[in-house]
Amino acid sequence: MGDKKADLAGPGISTYEEVDKILPADYAPRLSRMDTQRAVYAIKRYIEDHLCRELNLSMVQVPLIVERESGVNDYLDRDGSRTPIEFPCGLGLPERLHGQVVQAATKWKRMALTQFDCAPGEGVCTDMRAVRKDYFLDHDHSAYVDQWDWERVVTPEERNLATLEDTVRRIWKVIRGAGQNAQEMFPALRGSFPDFPEELEFFHAEDVLAMFPDLPRKERETELLKKHPAVFIIGIGWVLADGYPHEMRAADYDDWITDTRSETGKGTHGLNGDILVWNPVTRRRHELSSMGIRVTKETLRRQLEASGQLDFLELPYHQAILDDRIPLSIGGGIGQARTYMYLLRTAHLGEVTVTIWPKQLKDICAKKNIHVLE
Repeated sequence: MGDKKADLAGPGISTYEEVDKILPADYAPRLSRMDTQRAVYAIKRYIEDHLCRELNLSMVQVPLIVERESGVNDYLDRDGSRTPIEFPCGLGLPERLHGQVVQAATKWKRMALTQFDCAPGEGVCTDMRAVRKDYFLDHDHSAYVDQWDWERVVTPEERNLATLEDTVRRIWKVIRGAGQNAQEMFPALRGSFPDFPEELEFFHAEDVLAMFPDLPRKERETELLKKHPAVFIIGIGWVLADGYPHEMRAADYDDWITDTRSETGKGTHGLNGDILVWNPVTRRRHELSSMGIRVTKETLRRQLEASGQLDFLELPYHQAILDDRIPLSIGGGIGQARTYMYLLRTAHLGEVTVTIWPKQLKDICAKKNIHVLE
């Protein structure tokens, strides 16, 4: 049995011996390298067009660099283990700017809703690029990250599980539709594996824990996905019945503290979650999206207090929430390369995107007929 505490915030497999074991030995790409790229861009266009249509979003520009003092950068979790790349910028200034490469646009998007004058029911979608230098680099984690980061204004009355679940269903409709469209364009993608599930199923993190009480988070997800190949797990960040959260989640964007027992009839918390699917190529769990209804000024303070980060309240982003200068919202990030990998039935992110990989990993891939782009 794995260690629950060690599993809270450490994405990746953590050893290349383990990566060697889990990558398929009988792999054959469905498409040529060039056709894979053509399919990638067909999926990209489909998802951007249909996601904007389903959620009433508009595509907008998004920063690659933010100022450190803004508090806008995403720290991904609560333990401070994943820090952004920092550098001085602005030659000739008396004091140079403290630039950071974004790890995600989670907080920036919420502020952008005000910049772009979004009303309730309107929102933004971005073609976000980021660098996460503190990941173990395996088949589905890389230092280069591309996401459709989106955000939409909600009213106070819409801050509930019904809104969350309706939004998730709309997103899944778009992802599945993109996969079906790619199969029509490239018939070689059909067959061999079961079709993409028509519907995904909803589970609360407390329910998943009750089903597999002795397993750490990733193993719980794996066992769940063997029976339910497309799921949304709700309530990620709140401490569950075993004394651990399902996974660490930053305290200043998703709302994981709100009591939802009036909607579920059980002792549940949280208005956020993850879309996970079973990847039949790697025969493993595969995360596509993390999303949620965002914090109010009340839940922001409570979550920062719970995580020992009340000093964050002095930062401009957090002050904007406290002063009601940015709207209530729901938002998330859909991993682009992860989605291409799932829909195109590839074994490795490196088949659909270009970044740096360690020699150990490239050697493992080469012997398994996995062609990593460089």
